[in-house]
Amino acid sequence: MGRLIGIDYGQRRIGLAVSDPGGRIATPVTTLAATGSHPKDAEHILRWAAEHDATGVVVGLPLSMDGSDSDQTRLARSLADELRSRGPLPVELWDERLSTFQADELMEAANVPPARRRKLRDAFAAQVILQSFLDARRT
Repeated sequence: MGRLIGIDYGQRRIGLAVSDPGGRIATPVTTLAATGSHPKDAEHILRWAAEHDATGVVVGLPLSMDGSDSDQTRLARSLADELRSRGPLPVELWDERLSTFQADELMEAANVPPARRRKLRDAFAAQVILQSFLDARRT
């Protein structure tokens, strides 16, 4: 399978997570500053993915609770299209509803101090997205 990269894409920050080579466990890694430009953001993500020997990318798709698209959903789709057009890595979109809420719960359970949670939230959300994708793929 190889390592997959999970992405929580936002207008200000890009949360990144990576899986183990066997595709079983996702780990939050870092947050990049978003530039506001899909081509530049895609370039930074693909460079980061190459440094981590990624074989694929999973982009969180922030659907509204009723399943409809929002402005943020369209941004995530646009980023996924940009990633596909720039490289050989397969790119999947994955429903990320409530991923930030789940990330907050994970950080609380891990006793992450409240002062650090804001900085780590996007990477943990990327982990939630990627882990959900990996779990669904195994079943």
